[in-house]
Amino acid sequence: MRRSLRFLFYLLGAGIVLILWGALQWLGLQPISLLEAGLLAMTPLALAAVGECINEKAGVVNIGLEGILLISAVMGVWTAETFQSGTVGLIGGAVTGAIIGLFLGALSVYGKADQIIAGIGLNVFALGFVPFLLVNLWAFPGIHLFPADLGVPRIITPLGQISPVTIGAIVLAILAHLLLHRTVLGFRITAIGEKPEAADVGGVRVDLLRVFTSTLGGALAGIGGAFLPLGWFGGVTDEISAGRGFIALACVVFAGLEPMLALAAALLFGFTEGFSFAVAVTPGVKERIPFYFVSMLPYVTTLVVVALVIGRRRFPSTVGRPYARE
Repeated sequence: MRRSLRFLFYLLGAGIVLILWGALQWLGLQPISLLEAGLLAMTPLALAAVGECINEKAGVVNIGLEGILLISAVMGVWTAETFQSGTVGLIGGAVTGAIIGLFLGALSVYGKADQIIAGIGLNVFALGFVPFLLVNLWAFPGIHLFPADLGVPRIITPLGQISPVTIGAIVLAILAHLLLHRTVLGFRITAIGEKPEAADVGGVRVDLLRVFTSTLGGALAGIGGAFLPLGWFGGVTDEISAGRGFIALACVVFAGLEPMLALAAALLFGFTEGFSFAVAVTPGVKERIPFYFVSMLPYVTTLVVVALVIGRRRFPSTVGRPYARE
């Protein structure tokens, strides 16, 4: 009976995919182009969300992902131009995100700061700091374009062009899942989020591990931020993140802190954004589909998904609360 139901489920899924494929072609959209755009849009969301899943498993909340994406995008481009390498630019973004994550982690763990307020402060700071960086680094406000050869090259496949960073994001989600569910370090991370007192008695340094997860989450978000200009847009602006940090947080809520589910949520949100991009660049489609309505899809999808799952996901009992050792 179960095999029959599973077969029917797969058959239904295949039918839906074929119907969507035909509908896209009827609208004049190229499914391969849509796949490419969706995977590109998924990548920064997946990186930031997977890192935040690990961070919140340890009991630390970082809602400053938007700020990390913004600042690391600028610093990633600056590093790429300095060393003439897009790959080094990604490393620069990772280092920038790690430093910010380390600062927020130390602030919440040792300074006992309110983690929500600290994250909001980072987002507000980034809104003013990024235009300042653009003017002081390149003497041009709002936008900076860099040579195309500094971008991260893509891999040609039968399914279109795929960025190696996208493949890396998928691999990192799998590794994060294995880390949390198959390793001693993962069990310790879960323990300090649920029962930090018990973990402390057992010899686990709650403070160091929480700072570590905050730094790791910041580094992954930093790679996502640097990917935006170097692997996707080909330039950096003072609004390049466009709310993607908050969409990444929605992926975390949807996933209930499970990295693989966060990857699936990022894929969903990525394809809604990819669809809006495909509509924008495909001749004749704008007239058939209201473009401004389509451009709202990623944000509308975020609101709908969060509204459906909020209150149904279980988070660590001490998430967002600093631990005071007695």
